[in-house]
Amino acid sequence: MSQAHAVRAEAWRGIRQEPWRILRIADRPDLVPLVANWLWDAFWQPGGHRLEEVREILAAADAEIGTPQSFVLMAGEIPCGTASFMSADLEIRNDIGPWLAGLYVVPEARGQGCAQRLVTAVEEAARRSGEKALYLHTEDAQGLYEGLGWYAVGEGSDHGRPVTIMRRDL
Repeated sequence: MSQAHAVRAEAWRGIRQEPWRILRIADRPDLVPLVANWLWDAFWQPGGHRLEEVREILAAADAEIGTPQSFVLMAGEIPCGTASFMSADLEIRNDIGPWLAGLYVVPEARGQGCAQRLVTAVEEAARRSGEKALYLHTEDAQGLYEGLGWYAVGEGSDHGRPVTIMRRDL
């Protein structure tokens, strides 16, 4: 696990009882480096992207309504995960959108409902902007999203990796 994963197992035991809250990354720009590292490690580095690209995208995710927006889930003062509301996320499918993108939860926080909280935050942002549907792509979390009301609409590829494209009617 890289240094970017700031939540250590021993620290996590003490913060599980903290209140959960979701912040816009635009309101906490100090979190951009940490969140960029999470996303780069999980999604961007395998595709050959530079870490700086991810930082720039996150720093620009400052829309109050509409895209782009990025969110960070906090347990007390500890960042535990992220997700974004983006106009595009899969190069081969620029014909659909907007997208729930970059859902990531630190390993120590998984199994606590964090992904659901972040998905709900992105869905709410999409509704506020008048969207009727959202899309996402996933390599291996189709079951998670189906449990949250999403359904598969096709298959695709992201940097040579097969993905399932999913939709959520809002």
